[in-house]
Amino acid sequence: MHRLEGAVRSYAWGSRTAIAALCGRTVPSDHPEAELWFGAHPADPARVIDDGQGSMSLLELLDEDPPAQLGDEIVERFGPRLPFLLKLLAAEEPLSLQAHPSAAQAAEGYAREEALGVPLDSPVRNYRDPNHKPELVVALTRFEALAGFRDAARTVELLEALSVPELEPYVGLLAGQPDSDGLRALFTTWITLPAQALSALVPRVLDGCVTYLATGGDTPREFVAEVRTALQLAEIYPGDAGVLGSLLLNRITLEPGQGLYLDAGNLHAYLHGMGIEIMANSDNVLRGGLTPKHVDVPELLRVLDFGAPGVPILEADPVGPYEWRYRAPAPEFALSRLELGAGDAVSLAPCGPQIMLCTSGSATVECGGESIELGPGRSVWLPASDPKLEIRAGDADVQVFRARLGDDADGQVMS
Repeated sequence: MHRLEGAVRSYAWGSRTAIAALCGRTVPSDHPEAELWFGAHPADPARVIDDGQGSMSLLELLDEDPPAQLGDEIVERFGPRLPFLLKLLAAEEPLSLQAHPSAAQAAEGYAREEALGVPLDSPVRNYRDPNHKPELVVALTRFEALAGFRDAARTVELLEALSVPELEPYVGLLAGQPDSDGLRALFTTWITLPAQALSALVPRVLDGCVTYLATGGDTPREFVAEVRTALQLAEIYPGDAGVLGSLLLNRITLEPGQGLYLDAGNLHAYLHGMGIEIMANSDNVLRGGLTPKHVDVPELLRVLDFGAPGVPILEADPVGPYEWRYRAPAPEFALSRLELGAGDAVSLAPCGPQIMLCTSGSATVECGGESIELGPGRSVWLPASDPKLEIRAGDADVQVFRARLGDDADGQVMS
């Protein structure tokens, strides 16, 4: 067992208060802090801290003895690497519209770009590894997001409610084919509009959004959140086709403790809030707008899933007196939440490599005769070779998230 120090990732959309405040550091931070990575991703691995003995990256620790750290079964199945990446995420501003490829699409795309000689660090590179990237986010605060294409008939209702004459041809396109093919045709049309046509259409749509919000009177407005989001996105990314694209997506609000699982092909964007995110250990992103970065439209359209059912909000299932698990169909990861009252203790059986991340309160983790104190923003790495562990809460309630491997074909947690 080792204390683990997360790697801070500074992106423009991050917060200068959320992560720093949770970790007990000076607020505001010098730079926006978007993510705190707890894992062994080559781009920014967490550091293993041995008090009095220095530190090393988790990636280096795994390289020293993969079977001891990960377990023989996991090395055989996934190779000598940690299959998941755990993050603490804080979005002060919206992230880009994006989607992730399936495993087959990632393998094919990576091989194709390798054969073409596209450098891994090229800004036009789509596939930086041959792996897929399913992900799960769990809200720590109220968390706002766009995720998945809305039912086509409901989107027709939204666009008609804006009463924008310039939208009528597009509404007609979707109304004439209110299904996944119609959504694909409309999204493709919008994302490929020439700049001149886009600069003429977007302001008219925004005028319709303003009018929609201003003329509600006593009549409830069904699409207030969606319309407000489009206006907010337009302030940050004026003239971006992603503003139009946002009107096609489900607008979702997560309350603390609720989760959202995003599979391959799901177009999404996190808008605001703080959460725990776990994903397969990949860096493959296809962007669809709301960004100055490269948008490869043909490749994006190749991976998008326009016919997926609605994205359900996940509630954690109890798996013990103190533990709740978020069910996600990804073999690379499983995430659960531990809630202990003051003085409570729970023993957990070995189940392969694990990362424990505290998000509130304080606790002591004991394993193999060693103990590590946890507070908000602090974590521990537990290799596969460690015996069972015990978590004991301090003098107040404590919340700890537990990241480990997902289920095998028999539905059992891999050990």
